Amino acid sequence: MTDLQIRPGAAGATTTGGPATRPGLLLTLLLCGQFMAILDVSIVNVAVPTIRTDLHASGAALQLVIAGYTIAYAVLLITGARLGARYGYGRLFQLGLAAFTLASLACGLAPATGWLIAFRLLQGAGSALMVPQVMSLLQRTFTGAARTRALGLYSAVLAGGLAVGQVLGGVLVSADLFGTGWRPVFLVNVPIGLALLSAGARLLPVLPGDRGRGFDLPGLVVLGAALGLLVVPLVLGHELGWPVWGWAMLAASALLFALFAVVERRIARRGGQPLISGRVLRTATLRPAAGAIFMIMAAFAGFLFAFALHQQSGLGHSALRAGLCSAPMALGFGFSSLHWHRLPARLHGVLPLLGAGLLVPGYLLLGLLLGGGAEIGPVALLLMTGLGLVAGCTYSPLFARALGGVAPADAADASGVMVTVVQLGQVVGVAVLGSVFLGGVSLPAAARDSGHALLVTTAAIAGLVGVGAALAARARPTAG
Repeated sequence: MTDLQIRPGAAGATTTGGPATRPGLLLTLLLCGQFMAILDVSIVNVAVPTIRTDLHASGAALQLVIAGYTIAYAVLLITGARLGARYGYGRLFQLGLAAFTLASLACGLAPATGWLIAFRLLQGAGSALMVPQVMSLLQRTFTGAARTRALGLYSAVLAGGLAVGQVLGGVLVSADLFGTGWRPVFLVNVPIGLALLSAGARLLPVLPGDRGRGFDLPGLVVLGAALGLLVVPLVLGHELGWPVWGWAMLAASALLFALFAVVERRIARRGGQPLISGRVLRTATLRPAAGAIFMIMAAFAGFLFAFALHQQSGLGHSALRAGLCSAPMALGFGFSSLHWHRLPARLHGVLPLLGAGLLVPGYLLLGLLLGGGAEIGPVALLLMTGLGLVAGCTYSPLFARALGGVAPADAADASGVMVTVVQLGQVVGVAVLGSVFLGGVSLPAAARDSGHALLVTTAAIAGLVGVGAALAARARPTAG
């Protein structure tokens, strides 16, 4: 990482430990924090059977154990971004990391399901304080080629966290360390979090917040409520049989999103500082690129979720084997996210559209290969690796394109929007595509029935990616 350079002359271009001469260590610190947050999205999935047995948890309670983290994380991300801009990115990163680490310890020691759900919500809130600061610090601290590489590593971490979460969760649960069963999937965060807190005190740059910046409490309340009303029924709907209150919440979320737009325009007209700057949303490529990223991440996360269910409940794979079979796709995504810019420059402009176009038949072909309930063979693994590589070559240029026209002063707002889009894409993908899969089969099921449900799911995924391709065509690169 020796080619990484701190933005010269930027405010706060020194760290609490002296001049900013260790950008590689700073980047490692930030990405490790991001990695931990992503890891906990998937690491718990493979521990569900053990948690059910140990805590005598119901299906709805288990769904909340898995989803509680993501719900709090998704709902509070933009709030975390604004708090970082107001009180200092480094300070909020440390605060969020401390809350995440403490909540992880509490999760690992939880005596009952209710406590575990509550601590998972706190864990998600800690991530929501920490994660937006990562992108803001990358945007404000690195410049030029250094920023491009940092963003590539950031994208690789997003995919790598999902892959490692599946595998590490399987390893820890299978090992049953000291008879602790599922608890190490949470406790593993504690020593890492403490080490990062110690490193952060020395490495994080001093970028003081703008205390004079408006907080937009009405916008925060309305947007938080809208996101909550959207995410909760999507996550819990299938498990609870899509009750009437779930549909009512979805309808209410649409109304609150519309109200949020009205509130933000009114605040801007009065000379205030809205939660999401209109200047950010007017950035030429941000909206179409964000929409395409949403579809790509929904497809990616939704497939990995449905594929894990198919393996464990249809094919009878262990948690570890299921994680290892999912790893090639996620690792391919991470590799190409990091190295896509090494492709010939003449291809960079068309990569998002080309990649999205290739993903559509790729997912369909994978569904056909696995749709009969066949075992996961070398051809399927090779195809999954290729899909991961193509998805990374689609996602990363879009992410760079979305932020490319954003001024450094708007980095916090833009990072909050983009990180929220990525996380919501994953939430919606798992919820909607998981419901498509589970709607086609009752688990546990015969391999053929489970394979057919996976085939239907991959057809839905292809449709999502097709919409993403149309949006990617509109996200043209900015000059320079």
